[in-house]
Amino acid sequence: MTFLTIGHRGVMGVEPENTLRSFVRAEHEGMDVIELDLHLSKDGALVVMHDADVDRTTDGKGPISDFTLAELRELDAGQGERIPVFEEVVDAVKAPLQAEIKDTAAARALAGVLDRRDLLDRVDILSFHDEALAEIRTLLPTARTALVASRYGLDVIDRAHAVSAGMLVLNVRRLTLELVERAHAADLRVIGWTVNTPDHLKLVRGLRLDGATTDFPEIRRAARFTA
Repeated sequence: MTFLTIGHRGVMGVEPENTLRSFVRAEHEGMDVIELDLHLSKDGALVVMHDADVDRTTDGKGPISDFTLAELRELDAGQGERIPVFEEVVDAVKAPLQAEIKDTAAARALAGVLDRRDLLDRVDILSFHDEALAEIRTLLPTARTALVASRYGLDVIDRAHAVSAGMLVLNVRRLTLELVERAHAADLRVIGWTVNTPDHLKLVRGLRLDGATTDFPEIRRAARFTA
């Protein structure tokens, strides 16, 4: 498997995060994979946003779960962009996707979309939450899943195996060669986040990671020359 560069919420370093504008830019810049985040609206739509509330990334205030999709559509998500739903991203770009879910309710909603639209070959499902990945495994036994972690130790390998995840997506600042080697020996791929500088890129290359999640298009270009 070649080294992957993964666009973080599109390319959030240069475009409004988790918007169609950001995802289309990520694809245009040649990102191998595009990562996004999912929450459920009040009426059950799979909306694309990182935080549990709308305060940081829109001109609104309050939890996403307090808004219907129609109400969320009225908010400005940056440069006039509107909050997209997952299905719109699927239609807007052709690149493979990483969809991060926050809970079991989102897991069930996403599983339904992936099954209906035959997207299992195109979408990896990520989560910090073991129970959400376990729910996906129950609903979609053949889905590709990844455990995400920020603060972790070697036990993260056992956690991934417990929920049948095939990949770890880990905070690059805590990564060690020992962990990467053990993960690879356990047949787990390892992605580092967030890789936004040449030094970060050298680190993930030195650790022999399988890929890097980045906010910036230039990391994609730099990665081509650091094999």
